[in-house]
Amino acid sequence: MLTWNSDVWGKLTGPYSSAENLSELLQQLMRHYSEELFDEIFQEYLYHQNTIYTATYAAMPFLAQIACSTSDAEVRKELFVNCGIIEASRDGHDEEPFPEAWAELAEDVGKSVCTELYREYVEAIGKLKALTKEVFTYTAHHSVDETEKRFILIADAAYRGSYMLADMLMTFSNGDEYVAMCPACDNDVYIWPHVDHSEEIEILQAYEQDPVFHTDQESHLIVPVTSFADKEIRILAERAEAIGEQTLVRHLYYLAGEASCPSCREKISVWPSLLSTFS
Repeated sequence: MLTWNSDVWGKLTGPYSSAENLSELLQQLMRHYSEELFDEIFQEYLYHQNTIYTATYAAMPFLAQIACSTSDAEVRKELFVNCGIIEASRDGHDEEPFPEAWAELAEDVGKSVCTELYREYVEAIGKLKALTKEVFTYTAHHSVDETEKRFILIADAAYRGSYMLADMLMTFSNGDEYVAMCPACDNDVYIWPHVDHSEEIEILQAYEQDPVFHTDQESHLIVPVTSFADKEIRILAERAEAIGEQTLVRHLYYLAGEASCPSCREKISVWPSLLSTFS
């Protein structure tokens, strides 16, 4: 990890400016964790609009150290989630020895420094991934709302390397809509929950246009599966069940199902059509 007085901090950038002050803030956070201070660090230096920065890579080992050493399970969960959001947003899921976008930084601080920053970031992600079982157990036995549970699943997917899945879940984190793309006609397929009052259950239906703006259009049936053949969906369903994210569990039976495209009427498999926009 970078030493606190390293001049490299001043060469790193966040969303707004130099990360020169980041080392001092991280020191404060390691001495005494506070949600307010972490939020300041996250928003001002590490993450903005699904983008991360050179400062983010440098900070990650310190955040992982806090998460792994704290006795406060709530703090561990918060760091697990937010660092998972960072990993889900890693552009291109860079290759070693360090991201191509760091060429200018490498000229400034040296290739060996950049290689070490990247290596320590990857190592920190591995340490955070190792906390999954603890975070899941804590979540299953404490009051955590469904939106936060979904972000736990986003982080878990990112740590497992399922980046398209993490991106999809983050885009549709509220679970109140999904948008797929028909592979036959390339038109959007809007997927919305609907309460079937005859059965008193929530189902998902497909629409040709956004139901927010077109309220009187015809809905199209999605035929749900009864079991999950796709390994990634099965793992996600098992993990959602483990932490009690029941809305997503119900939705997955439909998202793994089939429908006729509302635009061209070709039969589509919903799941690959949903993930295709995140490839």
